[in-house]
Amino acid sequence: MRRNTGLIKFFFPAIALYLLMQTVAAQNSAFTRLSPADSLKVETLLSTMTLDEKIGQLTLLASDWNSTGPAMNANYEQLIRTGKAGAVLNFYTVDKVRELQKLAVEESRLKIPLLFGNDVIHGHRTIFPIPLAQAASWDLASIEIAEHIAAAEASAEGINWTYAPMVDIARDPRWGRVSEGAGEDAWLGSLIAKARVRGFQGDGYSDGTHVLACVKHFAAYGAAVAGRDYNVVDISPLSLYEYYLPPYKAAIDAGAGSVMTSFNEINGVPSTMNRWLLTDLLRNEWGFRGFVVTDWTSLNEMVAHGVAADVKSASALALNAGVDMDMQGSAFLNHLGELLKEKQVTQSAIDEAVHHVLRAKAELGLFSDPYLFCNKKREQTEIMTKESQDFARKLVSESCVLLKNANNTLPLSPAVKIIAVIGPLADSKIDMLGSWSSAGKWEQAVSLIEGVRNRFGSQARIIYEKGCNISDSQVSGIEAAVKAARESDFVILALGESRDMSGEAASRTNIDLPGEQYTLAEAIIKAGKPTTVVLFNGRPLAISRLEQIAPAILETWFGGTQAGNGIADILSGDVNPSGKITMSFPRNAGQIPVYYNAKNTGRPFSNDRPDEKYVSRYLDCPNTPLYPFGFGLSYTRFTYSGIKTIVEGDRITITANVTNSGEKDGQEIVQLYIQDKVGTITRPLKELKGFKKLLIKKGETVNVSFSLSRDDLSFYHPDLKKYWEPGEFNAYIGGNSAEVISASFNL
Repeated sequence: MRRNTGLIKFFFPAIALYLLMQTVAAQNSAFTRLSPADSLKVETLLSTMTLDEKIGQLTLLASDWNSTGPAMNANYEQLIRTGKAGAVLNFYTVDKVRELQKLAVEESRLKIPLLFGNDVIHGHRTIFPIPLAQAASWDLASIEIAEHIAAAEASAEGINWTYAPMVDIARDPRWGRVSEGAGEDAWLGSLIAKARVRGFQGDGYSDGTHVLACVKHFAAYGAAVAGRDYNVVDISPLSLYEYYLPPYKAAIDAGAGSVMTSFNEINGVPSTMNRWLLTDLLRNEWGFRGFVVTDWTSLNEMVAHGVAADVKSASALALNAGVDMDMQGSAFLNHLGELLKEKQVTQSAIDEAVHHVLRAKAELGLFSDPYLFCNKKREQTEIMTKESQDFARKLVSESCVLLKNANNTLPLSPAVKIIAVIGPLADSKIDMLGSWSSAGKWEQAVSLIEGVRNRFGSQARIIYEKGCNISDSQVSGIEAAVKAARESDFVILALGESRDMSGEAASRTNIDLPGEQYTLAEAIIKAGKPTTVVLFNGRPLAISRLEQIAPAILETWFGGTQAGNGIADILSGDVNPSGKITMSFPRNAGQIPVYYNAKNTGRPFSNDRPDEKYVSRYLDCPNTPLYPFGFGLSYTRFTYSGIKTIVEGDRITITANVTNSGEKDGQEIVQLYIQDKVGTITRPLKELKGFKKLLIKKGETVNVSFSLSRDDLSFYHPDLKKYWEPGEFNAYIGGNSAEVISASFNL
């Protein structure tokens, strides 16, 4: 992939180049302004379209290929031919896309090109680690590159619109869709949202290698009650503004061209009919200029919500709220004409929605070249390239998080001559892809055992036993697995979830290891050989029992196409792990939600008084998570000292020394947290305000400096205005949110 190769080489040398690109991207966001010719084209079309043709532009049809729900438009080809469709999802490859685009631009009356959308969530053909895993890299440059490669591959197969990024903040790992997001922190989530939008959209679409981004799910979908997908959201205005809205706003500021409504309600009003959300906030306050699309049939589902008597009424509510395009439900298609006659909607509302959609098509360059994204040569040469595979492998290793490493169990010693690879996920290619794997082919994925063989096969004998299945009660294979462990010098134990246990419609109340995997783990570890658990999962798991018995635990999530090779790079020590989790791991499900930026309460628990009864605590479990936000180990050790704060006018500088006191060079993600000690409303104990990912050589000490302004200390107040308050603050610097050094300052 020639363009991507250049981009990858551009980013590798230094983060400074990435920061330069951020500045350029901010000045050249994809949604800027139309050329005079495109503006005239849009206005001319609007003036000549029939009502049916206008409604067609507001209709998104699903093909019968790779449906994510019950297909409702079997006659989509005829609808396209007659100008009654504006976009199609679940349809790709140049030949297929060209076939449908030809119907639109050669057989329909006005020859308006189609948008082609697909769920390119973490790669198209080359599948990268799931977004939650990518977030654990804390590498904004790598995340942006991954999305550019994904966009380049998708656009090479006719896709020009992706339903990503998902920027929902989530504090409940029972919700399966945490796999698609950046974790629990709004500040970090906002940075990642910007990086993903820039990766997808670049600074324009003229080269055909970028696609239209779609920010989802607007809004607060990640706060679903009890972590149950599609459930209601019950949230205070302050929490909404402080913790859930910022990543959406960041994505809009980065130039995102479209927004998808969420399934949930806010304040009793489903998002798909929430005028305050879609018009007052999104357009009028935030200045959004793109178009709004519903989630799959979410317009129709307002009837089940109980806020519309029928789909016709729901259609009026949605259009009047600010929805521009109806995904798959055919509600606009079937009812807008009648609603206009009945004066339940206005012609101007329909025209405004059509204008938003046509503008996006003009921005994409489709009026100039409807087949811009149908380049057969690119499809043949720019997909699954060596460069993209090399980068995917690198991102896998960046995303792995070392959760435990007692007695330096990892990395494997060169003296190891027999390696036993055991577990239900050791030889599963399909599970490596995770949920939402787009057009990825599981046959092309590198499983764990393949990666181990590729790396260690020339120096050690590799033996394999499955041991048990992922989720059933079968234990007949454990005896053979124990025998293999005893014969080995080292055991790699692959445990976790299957790919379909996380993602959409995949909520779990028990997020422990499923099936008989603990039985297998206990038996293998009792065999007495050095053992590391390699975890595969799409969410934080409650693995307290495993943490107690396993010598080492490597969290690898679902790494995608190059999963096995990237993991082997960590196991071998070729790469020193540097990933850190962006979502706290609970000790058990009863702690949920557990997150780092909690508040003190009026009766806080204190470690100095562990037996005190009338404080905010559990009787049977600590308040703290098993692994806190920002946690991740290395094959070396980092120590922190000498924190200082300097206040000069409106600027606060916080510095500390970080020493690599171990035996290996390594990367450390140095994190800065702030606490506002006294506010007019209660404030969190810690808030992430900065981080730096640094390569520190063994024995080296680096002085790390962060600079903040008063604006960085601002927060939302009951009037929903954001401003700072003078007073005393604590600054914390450390390698995770729990283990920090501190100093105070007054401002």
